[in-house]
Amino acid sequence: MFFTPHHTHALKLIQTLSRRLPKPLSTATTKFCIQSHASATLPDLKPLNSKITSYMRNGLVDQAQKLFDEMPRRNTVTWNAMIRGYFLNGDTENAIYLFERMPERDVFSYNTTIAGLMQFGDVDGAEGVFKGMIFRDVVTWNSMVAGYIRNGMIDEAVWVFDGMPLKDVVSWNLVVGGLVNCGEFDLAEGYFKRMTTRDVASWTIMVSGLARAGRVFEARELFEAMPMRDIQAWNAMLVGYIEHGCIEIAEVLFHKMPKRNFDSWIVLVNGLVKSKRVNDAMKLFIEMPQKRQTTWNSILVELTRNGLIRESHAFLEKFPCTDVVSWTNILVGYFKIGEVGCAIKLFGLMSIRDATAYNVTIFGLGENDHGEEGVKLFIRMKESGPSPDEATFTSILTICSDLPALHLGRQTHAQVVKAGFNNFLAVSNAMVTMYTRCGNMDSALLEFSSMLTHDIISWNSIICGFAHHGNAEKALEMFEQMRSKDVIPNHITFIGVLSACSHAGMVDQGRYFFDIMRYEYFLQPTSEHYTCLVDLLGRFGLIDEAINILDQIRADGIEVPGSVWGALLGACRIHRNIEIGKIAGERILDVEPDNSGVYLILAEMYLRCGRRKDAERIWTRMKETGVKKQPGCSWVELNNSGHVFLSGDSSHPEFERINSLLELMHMEIETKISKSKLTSSQQLQTSLVCYV
Repeated sequence: MFFTPHHTHALKLIQTLSRRLPKPLSTATTKFCIQSHASATLPDLKPLNSKITSYMRNGLVDQAQKLFDEMPRRNTVTWNAMIRGYFLNGDTENAIYLFERMPERDVFSYNTTIAGLMQFGDVDGAEGVFKGMIFRDVVTWNSMVAGYIRNGMIDEAVWVFDGMPLKDVVSWNLVVGGLVNCGEFDLAEGYFKRMTTRDVASWTIMVSGLARAGRVFEARELFEAMPMRDIQAWNAMLVGYIEHGCIEIAEVLFHKMPKRNFDSWIVLVNGLVKSKRVNDAMKLFIEMPQKRQTTWNSILVELTRNGLIRESHAFLEKFPCTDVVSWTNILVGYFKIGEVGCAIKLFGLMSIRDATAYNVTIFGLGENDHGEEGVKLFIRMKESGPSPDEATFTSILTICSDLPALHLGRQTHAQVVKAGFNNFLAVSNAMVTMYTRCGNMDSALLEFSSMLTHDIISWNSIICGFAHHGNAEKALEMFEQMRSKDVIPNHITFIGVLSACSHAGMVDQGRYFFDIMRYEYFLQPTSEHYTCLVDLLGRFGLIDEAINILDQIRADGIEVPGSVWGALLGACRIHRNIEIGKIAGERILDVEPDNSGVYLILAEMYLRCGRRKDAERIWTRMKETGVKKQPGCSWVELNNSGHVFLSGDSSHPEFERINSLLELMHMEIETKISKSKLTSSQQLQTSLVCYV
């Protein structure tokens, strides 16, 4: 075909136009266009998945779940973020629920679930997930090894490790660290030597374990052999030396460190404090590049723990970096050593007092037999201080128990309910204890019954309360209720139970519960338990069996305490066993030579047997030793005020009126007795007349 110039021009125009027309789409191109169109209408999942992770990391579980529910499309990363978040926030149930409903799972889904279940002790569940995996990577195996170690199953961890098809350095570090923590150093060292590749953590695990176990020289040899050391390795050696009394070597090592972190400084500072080198500790603290308030307070805590209260107080006044926590730490220290005056003075000097400072002071006053001062401070706190919290009410109720002050306890109970703290377990326990010690068992039982939950303290309070007030049957009934709730009794529980049996003369039950304590609950008897048992047997006249208990105490490797001898002496006094009573009394006086009650009991026993010269000898010995009988003391609470009376003391401002009232009462009693005798005599005469 021949083309004219016009044809050639037309052909060029057609070619140009064809280049501008759209080409036919291929299959791949069509698919790409569809996905591009979909992505233009559906949200990008990456920022949403990140948002779920952020919500979960910050504990905002409901917001994460809401976002998850509203998402029109989810991928595996979305599901994994939710599962991991639920495990992070302790909700294993929802984590497993989502895991079981995942449309698709990857290896990360399985690994996250295994690690989460192991963390919360569900070993069987983790094993089930592990067995259901088609493909396992090294992280999967490491999760199983770490989980077994976390749950104390070191043998299983080692067995899984030995069977791993592929191991990395993390795998080796896990098993070596697990063996070190279990004290299996020889086995750990064997695995450590078999490692083909070690990192800094591998060496540090062995160094730290040996140092903590006191094998500091071996740890140092390993430390020196390390090809590279990080701060953790240096700190591990520091801790090892300090914990085992090598503070001087620790100091040398500290100064050799190429680099130190906060832990390095604080470890050595605390070590110097424990070694009573307070001035050196303070010098080092001054040199610290980062001085935090928490660091300063931790130093004060260490000083008070080591009994260096006055030294810490002196430093407190010298250094400007002090806050209310610093002052409160010193308060705790003074109360701990019984320096109540110094504590009160320090409390008065505090420019800022928070609820904790008040609570520490109120509690400290109660613990040091200054309960009335604690009550006054509580009143001041309500009037001008911070609002009382659950710790405040717990302390003041404890003081009411010790005084005892039932009226004040009831007032405090009302305030507790008004403030909304009656659902706090510690406060409820304190209320039960207060009512039991004040003798109001009805209110104690009512408060106990209204509690939503009970712990061992709750049960002990009510059991010991009934036992103390002679209601043995109710005490034992509460004990059986406690056992039915699967609450494990402790030493205090059995003191209450045995005391109840003693007061009620339940000899067989007492023996039974003593055996239950030893052979069912595997509790080693203390002096209090033996005292209750000896008292029980002695009250019933089983003196020989009580003496056998003393032999049992010695067989347990315990020196027979004065309280047990006291119980035996009381039994001998009741049953007039002068010979055994004399031995028991002398044993008590060997330990407590100023115990006036023992002298008087022995003298009384001699007089009963007609041995006046022996009684006079006891009185003479008591006089020569300088022991005086403690005067009897009683007190009564009236119109919100306590009144204390001592035998032979007439200093009470209302003494004359009280004495006159007592005389009138005595006269009235005598009159009633005379009338009663007269009535009885007349009735007898009438009966005789009728009989005649």
